[in-house]
Amino acid sequence: MAPPNDPANSLLIKLQPNTFDKYLALSNGNFSVKGVTVLSDVPSNVTFRPFPSISESSDVPLPLLQRVQAHSHKGGFLGFKTQEHSDRLMNSLGRFNGRDFLSIFRFKTWWSTQWVGTSGSDLQMETQWVLLDVPETSCYIMIIPIIEGSFRSALHPGIDGQVMICAESGSARVKASSFDSVAYVHVSDNPYNIMKEAYSALRVHLNTFKLVEEKQVPSLVNKFGWCTWDAFYLSVEPAGVWHGVKEFAEGGLSPRFIIIDDGWQSVNRDGDNPNEDAKNLVLGGEQMTSRLHRLDEGEKFRKYKGGSLLGPDAPSFNPNKPKMLIKKAIEIEVANKERHKAIQAGVTDLSGFDSKISKLQKEMDEIFVAEDYSTADKGCGSCSCKAKNYGLKAFTRDLRTKFKGLDDIWVWHALCGAWGGVRPGTTHLNSKIIPCNVSPGLDGTMEDLAVVKIVEGGIGLVHPSQAEDFYDSMHSYLAEAGITGVKVDVIHTLEYVSEEYGGRVELAKAYYKGLSNSLKKNFKGTGIISSMQQCNDFFFLGTDQISMGRVGDDFWFQDPNGDPMGVYWLQGVHMIHCSYNSLWMGQFIQPDWDMFQSDHCCAKFHAGSRAICGGPVYVSDSLSGHDFDLLKQLVYPDGTIPKCQHYALPTRDCLFKNPLFDKKTILKIWNFNKYAGVIGAFNCQGAGWSSKEQRIMGYPECYKPMSASLHVTDIEWDQKPEAAHMGDAEDYLVYLNQAEELHLMTPKSDPIQITIQPSTFELFSFVPVKKLGPSSIKFAPVGLINMFNSGGTVEELKYLECGGEISAKIEVKGGGKFLAYSTGCPKKCYLNGAEADFEWSTDDKLTLNVPWIEEAGGISDVAFLF
Repeated sequence: MAPPNDPANSLLIKLQPNTFDKYLALSNGNFSVKGVTVLSDVPSNVTFRPFPSISESSDVPLPLLQRVQAHSHKGGFLGFKTQEHSDRLMNSLGRFNGRDFLSIFRFKTWWSTQWVGTSGSDLQMETQWVLLDVPETSCYIMIIPIIEGSFRSALHPGIDGQVMICAESGSARVKASSFDSVAYVHVSDNPYNIMKEAYSALRVHLNTFKLVEEKQVPSLVNKFGWCTWDAFYLSVEPAGVWHGVKEFAEGGLSPRFIIIDDGWQSVNRDGDNPNEDAKNLVLGGEQMTSRLHRLDEGEKFRKYKGGSLLGPDAPSFNPNKPKMLIKKAIEIEVANKERHKAIQAGVTDLSGFDSKISKLQKEMDEIFVAEDYSTADKGCGSCSCKAKNYGLKAFTRDLRTKFKGLDDIWVWHALCGAWGGVRPGTTHLNSKIIPCNVSPGLDGTMEDLAVVKIVEGGIGLVHPSQAEDFYDSMHSYLAEAGITGVKVDVIHTLEYVSEEYGGRVELAKAYYKGLSNSLKKNFKGTGIISSMQQCNDFFFLGTDQISMGRVGDDFWFQDPNGDPMGVYWLQGVHMIHCSYNSLWMGQFIQPDWDMFQSDHCCAKFHAGSRAICGGPVYVSDSLSGHDFDLLKQLVYPDGTIPKCQHYALPTRDCLFKNPLFDKKTILKIWNFNKYAGVIGAFNCQGAGWSSKEQRIMGYPECYKPMSASLHVTDIEWDQKPEAAHMGDAEDYLVYLNQAEELHLMTPKSDPIQITIQPSTFELFSFVPVKKLGPSSIKFAPVGLINMFNSGGTVEELKYLECGGEISAKIEVKGGGKFLAYSTGCPKKCYLNGAEADFEWSTDDKLTLNVPWIEEAGGISDVAFLF
């Protein structure tokens, strides 16, 4: 691909800005939108230039170029010039006070979240973009720090309302003193359109990424899956995975995909035997200084013998084993912390602590030995044997033989291979341990064990010239072994180790190019979930091929810092991350809301959000830790899901609010089904970011019932062309999924008033009402009300008139109770071609029991005749 502004092989397109509408101007120290000042006291060294009238691009689709042309008069670039020549430059862009803003900032190296305020000084460090409300002109303005040359930028707070921009290369060897386009500015009268328009313009300008609309997303986006992480942590092994999938199948919900998370690889520490795996790792954190010493599976999987779990004599498995190991590992972790505290307190005799730790370690080793289930041939695992009937390939083959619906088996790996990269001298690759240098911009982020450990051990970095060989060596082996995709994690370690490699932008380009090429060769170009990647470097440089990624921090089932209420309030925090990050990340990738545990005390809270998030649904249940009744409200028996047509986003009245600890705002997110709109209302209050403490913490005074209003106009019908016509309906049926209530609403009706308890929710389906024939019977199908996303179960809908007879024909997927609104009683009902019984009540509820028919893919044809 030609780099930005490289005319080689480019398509020259003239973009004609509309000169009659001068949206943006910089004059006399004021930056204005339609004549209204949004930034004052702009320094004289700051420059502004409109979006260029010429675009040179080799691969931007013509319709996208034309769309950018239509809005080019609404955008432009900010730059600045200094006397200083440096690898890290900070400059004011001006100041604002008393103006509402929404922003996204990095609260950890890897993770971003929402922040609101009214002044430039309210911004947080490492802000990825800021959206300002300009009610004087009924519009919004967005400032996006971007990439220019070898520098990337971010916004930071300044004093007295100043907005600071920081441009950094990540290498003292790469310096600059001036920038023409270090930030992009865009204005629109619609806060959702502004995201599309701005990032489309940057797609054309940078030409280093593709929008999600240009890419194919992974097939698992429509499916149910299981991730092994919370079930095993690092102790994952074949027998455990097998029995996990078996439990789901026996519960009536076969996963269509599984992700074998961290713990399957060949890793060890620098002091270990370079040819052996580190032994008996359990908890996350223990592996963070480990490095790959070979590029295939670890010994646990390498010695798996094909067929050992298929036959009648398959070894038994104790589902309590992972829990026993995790419990013992936590005891060891606590004992080590106590020892560390004693050292800090000046204790010199540590023998008691050491004795306790040694005893606990021995007990854990005994659990490992006692629970060896002999799925391996103890004397095998050599390359010659493994190629025949051993290892990961044999295991994936057995899984698919037993579990017929299992479409995809993915595995985890870090961007650099393992958390600590690749151990030098152990593979054919040229790797070198690079000390980590954390940018000063991350000083204000939350303390993070992962960062501490990675800085402690450094990264075994494969030379960027070998990035493609590195990924292809791993991925081609995995593909041959039956693996169909990868979850790539720990992505933003690259910025720590870029000093010797031309800086963070150039290093990232090399790695993402290698990763993208490997994806195309080995995993159909789509087999990836990106994770720990929520920074603009990744989105601007890494998403040319990657089309799905995480939009939230990890699902935390409890607060790792020990707050007992964290088990509740962290769940709402997760939803805020996902919904607000989707505003911008959804332009690049399909948002993935991460897994959860179905037996968690807030599992239903999570399930409600996953039902309408528009992405895949997957869990990380422990063995024997499933709530199948809950999961069956999310997932069809065949492992597919009633997925929404878009990705969920916050409603307009939530954009500049704080749904975490302002004591008044409920998070409302909207989405579309094929024949209805949906709004989810979630009480997430009770926690959030503390800029003083520099961490996410509880606000228990906010953890209480909250009230809000909802209206059909809260749904942004125009954001999907196929849904736009539903926004023109005269009447809507509103179905409350949890309360099981029906209401009628028009665009002019008063809003629905609701009160929601902490960590609970309600889902509202808005179904356009159809008037049938001269009798004007009003009809609207809700769908299967035993599913959270009832409207998603309606796959086709037709209204027909023939010979004076009127019919509503509906294709419904799933089994359960079908509900429709009908002001008249049907004459007849047909279910799959046969006349069927139904119930109609004078309160206009029409119900029908629909079976799951496996042979029809769960689809039933329903017809009501009037």
